[in-house]
Amino acid sequence: MQQEYTISAIATPLGEGGIGIIRISGSTAIEIAENIFKPYNAKKNVLSFEERSAIFGHVIDESGNIVDEAICIIMKAPHSYTCEDVVELQCHGGSMVMQEILSLTYRMGARPAERGEFTKRAFLNGRLDLSQAQAVMDVIQSKTKASLRVAAGHLNGQFSKKIEILRNEILNLIAHLEVSIDYPEEDIESIVLDEAREKVDSIIDEVQSMIDSAATGIILREGLQTAIIGRPNAGKSSLMNRLLGQERAIVTDIPGTTRDSIEEYANIGGVPLRLADTAGIRTTDDVVEKIGVEKAYSYAKESSLVMAVFDGSCSLQPEDEELFKLLADCTGHIIIIINKGDLDQKLDDNYIREKINISGLGNITEIVNISANTGAGVESLEKSIKKLVYGSNSEGQEREFVNDARQKDILLKTIDLLKETRLTLAIGMSEDFVVIDLRSAWEKLGEITGQYLSEDIIDHIFKNFCLGK
Repeated sequence: MQQEYTISAIATPLGEGGIGIIRISGSTAIEIAENIFKPYNAKKNVLSFEERSAIFGHVIDESGNIVDEAICIIMKAPHSYTCEDVVELQCHGGSMVMQEILSLTYRMGARPAERGEFTKRAFLNGRLDLSQAQAVMDVIQSKTKASLRVAAGHLNGQFSKKIEILRNEILNLIAHLEVSIDYPEEDIESIVLDEAREKVDSIIDEVQSMIDSAATGIILREGLQTAIIGRPNAGKSSLMNRLLGQERAIVTDIPGTTRDSIEEYANIGGVPLRLADTAGIRTTDDVVEKIGVEKAYSYAKESSLVMAVFDGSCSLQPEDEELFKLLADCTGHIIIIINKGDLDQKLDDNYIREKINISGLGNITEIVNISANTGAGVESLEKSIKKLVYGSNSEGQEREFVNDARQKDILLKTIDLLKETRLTLAIGMSEDFVVIDLRSAWEKLGEITGQYLSEDIIDHIFKNFCLGK
């Protein structure tokens, strides 16, 4: 279905590069290409070439001046990304030349594409469901192979198929109940209701299993917010550099080197960490360092994972005692890291465990001994993080994980509706009321794939996309 307006946008990142792509979609896309692109073989026009063939030529302006060499590819509806007529012009990847060609498309009748409008048209024209459409940006923004597997599973429709299977199970149950309502003389009511109770319980279990995967899926999509905290010179910056595989943070023997928080993404065994190296926890008169310490407290309290680093080569210091007080205020998971394992050790696990018990810290996940200097023990830290993120979920099942807060919320509401159905069955209400509850659950699940969704919500989802996609 062609939309009213033809749209165009730059589909590659802005900046200098070997290739830049301008994408045009809509009923006049090919006409616009005819006006601004001349094949190298002057005896032919754009339409004389076979569809999907790469046509070499020049982009020209209204005066016939050459703007750039380019390759033109035409994809006619419905065999295109948007299911509309689409033209892609591949030119050189300089910002000036791409902007000039884009301006030409506007002067020829196209309007600027909104964020995500190409994918929105693909959704509205039935090429993608809403879950698949959302996965487009997830593929682009994937930080690890695991997060890419989740996104690819959604884009390929594996997640959508799972939702449709659940919806079909509910629909079949509705159909059986309606038969019982329409043919009461057949005396099948009690049998159908017994089957309904079992089936509703089974569907609740399946939906709950999907909800249980959401914590892992959302972390793989968005990253696990992680704070590295500890007193000065405990080895926080060295640990961050080790996890990143590069010298990102400055490391010296001078206490207070890290004054501000440094944030980076780290790939830890396929888990993306939104990693923050913070200022050392200590009392200081330095105004700048004091601000850094306050930010460290804030990061620790807001993070889903806190790596509390202690220097294993010396006994606990007063600053370490302050660290235990801070950990008591943290709501996320905590991994205690005893660092500098390559030096003589004066701090052991048992003593740390005693301090944990005294401090009443119940959210300690693990105690790990490492050497950020040599890398010893980092593999154990990686295993601890993966265990925390995956829990009972299998690493091989990422393609079916729930990875979006909106999807999780819909599933939670579906569970509530199914539990209402179970209650309706338990108190012996008629099949008509059971059908009403089931149909509400069926429609709620349809919001994930876009069958039942308001236009405002759809617009909001696609506005989070980048331009040109």
